[in-house]
Amino acid sequence: MEVRSDFLVIGTGIAGLSFALEAAKSGTVTIVTKKDKTEASTNYAQGGIASVFDPEDSFQAHVKDTLESGDGLCHEDIVQRVVQDGPARIRELIAMGVHFSHQSSNRENLDLGREGGHSRRRIVHTKDLTGREVERILLQRAEENAHIRIFENHMAIDLITQSRIIKRGMVTSETRESCWGAYVLDIDDNTVSTFLARITVLATGGAGKVYRYTSNPDIATGDGVAVGYRAGVKAANMEFVQFHPTCLYHPQAKNFLISEAVRGEGGVLLDGKGRRFMERYHPLKDLAFRDIVARSIDMELKKSGEYCVYLDISHKPPDFVRNRFPHIYETCMGFQIDITREPIPVVPAAHYMCGGLLTDENGLTNLDNLYAIGEVACTGLHGANRLASNSLLEALVFARRSADHSREKVSGEEPKAPPSAPHWDPGGATDSEELVVVSHNWDEIRRFMWNYVGIVRTNKRLVRARTRVDNIQEEIKEYYWNFTVSSDLLELRNLALVAEMIIACASLRKESRGLHYNLDYPSRDSKHWRRDTVIWK
Repeated sequence: MEVRSDFLVIGTGIAGLSFALEAAKSGTVTIVTKKDKTEASTNYAQGGIASVFDPEDSFQAHVKDTLESGDGLCHEDIVQRVVQDGPARIRELIAMGVHFSHQSSNRENLDLGREGGHSRRRIVHTKDLTGREVERILLQRAEENAHIRIFENHMAIDLITQSRIIKRGMVTSETRESCWGAYVLDIDDNTVSTFLARITVLATGGAGKVYRYTSNPDIATGDGVAVGYRAGVKAANMEFVQFHPTCLYHPQAKNFLISEAVRGEGGVLLDGKGRRFMERYHPLKDLAFRDIVARSIDMELKKSGEYCVYLDISHKPPDFVRNRFPHIYETCMGFQIDITREPIPVVPAAHYMCGGLLTDENGLTNLDNLYAIGEVACTGLHGANRLASNSLLEALVFARRSADHSREKVSGEEPKAPPSAPHWDPGGATDSEELVVVSHNWDEIRRFMWNYVGIVRTNKRLVRARTRVDNIQEEIKEYYWNFTVSSDLLELRNLALVAEMIIACASLRKESRGLHYNLDYPSRDSKHWRRDTVIWK
């Protein structure tokens, strides 16, 4: 099957859907998503969107907080653009029908929360289910739009590039590499289709599943980063993996995040003996930046031998806790933890990729016609450590900038139509009866990444991780070319490549900065390393 449209969007989170709605004003849009259309990291975002609405706040203060969190690597021009565009993007969501929480005393004023690293209250939220509310409205608007088609249970395999077409003898050569769509697997019937478009957008989210413990949903296997990197897109700062300090620690809980807003509203971290410990690590105590809090918890656990620490907000009025954090309260109660009466057992877990595919100020990669937005991208906003709740803000702002920029290309005087592309050729591949190879390698990657390339690293650990990932890559390569593709195999292939990229960037950076902490280089080296770590094939 061949599907043609003006825009191809891969991913249905806040970035992909926001782009699609804007792009649909100028052409036809096809969206593909590998699971149900609601299954996106956006749907799990509890905290909110950071933006300046308080009269006592300012763009300058938000910029300053972002730069301090990024530990010297943020691109200040990008930070300025994103912060200044934020209020307008949030007002657009409100106009679409998104219901954000307001102050009970004044329905005209947004109820602004505060999270770690922020000097003011500026987190626009819908209680503790912000992502779900935003996703609901964006998806509803996309489904109502006659110019948008959504293909569920479809997974991108590889991008269709100019050089790929040339090798098949379909067109003559061009001087610059460009993208014309993607080969996409229909997971339900295991067929591969050709999706062609003038503009392709990668909005697939993050790669938290590369680690054993993560707050991310199962879909977060780094598909967009891997697909883009294989096609020749530059990637940057992959060593900066943000570990959220507080995920629920319970044998029956899976990937459940305890929002940073709990600490923003007065929650405190305690050790196994009920003692506060963050004051020993940072002047901001429990409201320190995420990298500091996660590393502090890791150090406490290594010293004590305990499995978790505790987050306590039980000193706040019970009605306030239940009303401000209804989802967290109900979920914890399901595990017999009453957060109004007792502390919550928590551990750090892989949460957010601050690095990704390198883009310009409009979300454009080094391949013509290919954009990357949301967590899959490295725009320069986050630097070495993302400031809390800046991620949804970045997705909104860059979705709009990318849409405006690409719409000009599509509606230009001589818009280029996608060339013909060869259909997917499975070669002599056969169905596999050895799925244990996939499951075993999947588990091994996640374990050695957690143990060797986690919150604290060493040169020796990184070498060991590189040896293991190289061996696994060889197995996957042989397996990939001998057997028909499946979603499990594609995810493993992508996960292994993302692991290789994280290890490569972590090995290159000879210092400790932000989320990258190497015991062999414990100090920051701004003379040589105040720059992005850029890699490409």
